[in-house]
Amino acid sequence: MNKMTTLPCMRGKSLERPVLLGFASARVLHGASFADVLDEASGRGYQRRLNSRHSLDFRRYAQRPESTTIPLTFNLRGSDGDGWSLQGGGEGVILNLARGAKPLAQVDCQHRLGHLSDLDVELPFMTFVGLTEREEMEIFGVINGKAKGLSNSLLDFHDAQLCADLASEKPELLVALHLKNEPTSPWYNRLDLGGNQVSGLERRASLRTMQKACRILTRRLKPRSLDDVARIAHDFWLAVAMVMPDAFAKPRGSLVTKGVGVYALTELAADFVLEAAATARCDTAHFAALVGDIAPLLDWSSDGPLGGLGGEGGARRAADILRELRRRPRLAVANG
Repeated sequence: MNKMTTLPCMRGKSLERPVLLGFASARVLHGASFADVLDEASGRGYQRRLNSRHSLDFRRYAQRPESTTIPLTFNLRGSDGDGWSLQGGGEGVILNLARGAKPLAQVDCQHRLGHLSDLDVELPFMTFVGLTEREEMEIFGVINGKAKGLSNSLLDFHDAQLCADLASEKPELLVALHLKNEPTSPWYNRLDLGGNQVSGLERRASLRTMQKACRILTRRLKPRSLDDVARIAHDFWLAVAMVMPDAFAKPRGSLVTKGVGVYALTELAADFVLEAAATARCDTAHFAALVGDIAPLLDWSSDGPLGGLGGEGGARRAADILRELRRRPRLAVANG
């Protein structure tokens, strides 16, 4: 009984990388491949979550007359003998895939192949040979960096993995990741990266949202050290969570943990620090007192004055609303 699937291929190059080109049925390619989806709990992987609607759309299209597609892109993980082998030494080779093995990492075909496991439609494919996971991630980012629907937060996560010196290249991303990874932070494992989510934890803002917010702090609080900015961000959001616990317990009902609220509150955090006396310690207790003066005065739901605000202009308007509340602390704002 043949325990190998054999696929005739041509050797070649994609720019400077060696590749194999061939054709195979969707059923075979699906069975021999996998999508290395980001596992947010462990930090392994780099792909986005499968969008079933997107994938099912392609399934319907693939069964129509005269349908076509560009080659599916894979990477043969590991070395020759790790579930795959090459036979032949010229331009024409045979790719042998061990039955039951999945050596083909789906670099750029996850959504086209996701729901084709039972179809025998023929598909063109190209596979790199022996790229590392880091190299796969780099190529995935180049191919999909501008792709519609690809999570910006997932690309930010890729940047964090690929930057040689994140503190210098993207300090705001380092601060945002500190908020996500620090167990005492109210944002611990609650920033959506675009991969498989940590089970049991409700989502609030995305990593991209928090990165943009942290850029406000790193820009406005210069020349403070990055460690100090990260501590300030941590202590400030801990104070917000203490003062407004319902916003974190039930994030869908509050704009505190949504983009406009995150940006506006971060502007306020910078105000607090810049206004403090040189000897003042801007810690959780300090921030809690200041946030506590303002929080009860505003309707933080989408029906309140922050509802409908979006973009950079909306964020500035939201910050101005909070600053006005500080100037008029006894004037409750309701419905704008």
